[in-house]
Amino acid sequence: MADALSFSRATIAGAGLAGLSAAVALTEADVVVTVADAAAQAGGRCRSYHDPQLGMTIDNGNHLVLSGNPAVARFRALIGATTPLAGPEHADFTFHDLRDGARWTVRINDGPIPWWIAAPGRRVPGSGITDYLPLAKLLGTAEGRIDARIGPRGAVWSHLIEPVLLAALNTAPAEGSARLAANVLRETIAKGGRAMRPRIAEPSLGAAFIDPALAWLAARNTSVTLGRRLRAIALGDGRVTGLDWGAGVEPVAPDQAVILAVPPWVATTLIPGLRAPDDFRAIVNGHFAIPAPAGAPAMLGLFGGTAEWLFAFPDRLSVTVSAADRIVDMDREALARTFWADICTALSIDAPMPAWQIVKEKRATFAATPEQNAKRPPAATRWRNLFLAGDWTDTGLPATIEGALRSGETVARRVLGG
Repeated sequence: MADALSFSRATIAGAGLAGLSAAVALTEADVVVTVADAAAQAGGRCRSYHDPQLGMTIDNGNHLVLSGNPAVARFRALIGATTPLAGPEHADFTFHDLRDGARWTVRINDGPIPWWIAAPGRRVPGSGITDYLPLAKLLGTAEGRIDARIGPRGAVWSHLIEPVLLAALNTAPAEGSARLAANVLRETIAKGGRAMRPRIAEPSLGAAFIDPALAWLAARNTSVTLGRRLRAIALGDGRVTGLDWGAGVEPVAPDQAVILAVPPWVATTLIPGLRAPDDFRAIVNGHFAIPAPAGAPAMLGLFGGTAEWLFAFPDRLSVTVSAADRIVDMDREALARTFWADICTALSIDAPMPAWQIVKEKRATFAATPEQNAKRPPAATRWRNLFLAGDWTDTGLPATIEGALRSGETVARRVLGG
């Protein structure tokens, strides 16, 4: 590892949230930073764009953060993001069963003592206090499958824990990593409702995260170049000696750090022998150009259909399906009609399907299993000026916005000698 403040420059390949987080932290520390990304826009998988089919700006996916995510708060405060993250005042999660019309809201109290499980009007319908006691087994530090720690059965599992962990892990919870689940639960529900309040980017992820970060970097003369792909890395004498962006190898100076904030399947083609996650899970999102009906909850968990979470925005309705490999190859219009049927049932809408868009991410996240979690590399590499950032690195969290931002902070500390 390099000595403290030995790098006065840094080149970052990748302008997703991990790369932008690293760029902001290093720029704040007076390191001269340049950022390049192969895509036509920054943001990576957390991007917003104008969709001509809908005639509006949408996010590629309905990414959710929680009020207790510290890296989200630090990043937004540093870049001066003023677009609010919308959400309820308390940790209230509303669910609807499309099969029988049942609807309930789990209301987690603000403080860390979970008295909500003793209140029938706050807990999962049909559950008792003792049904929640086995959840303590999920807070251990040992690795393994979740279903080896707790039986995946009962109302508490099926009507609360499973949908929440499915969204967090993007992996079937029963086969998911117990360590990752424990880390998520310890930082959220174990701290009480103040840390568990859902927060949604309105009007878009770009406005809440990406645009203010780019503006902050531009105001400090940090270059962000789009449409520039890193094609090869030259290595020698224990360090990166050159970078090939398509026009020949450009030398890397001794005081220059190189940060790869690219997907794992790209990183493994650039770095010989890199061990990284190689099994992935899909996410499918559907967007519909229709205003949310009056009284519709901002976020609604669904059971008994295809859509799993329904998000109500002022100008559109959106649905998300996690671990969506079973449907990712379905015809797009068939998916749209299936989602629209779920929406109509959930919100009592009687209307033809409006303009729609289906967004598929086949490799949205690494599979959050014990086996894949073990393959996540640290920020530092065996090359002294080469570092890794991304939600797929060893952040201790699943592939989330919070994890991506933390990876950027971690790699910045490593570059600075921390």
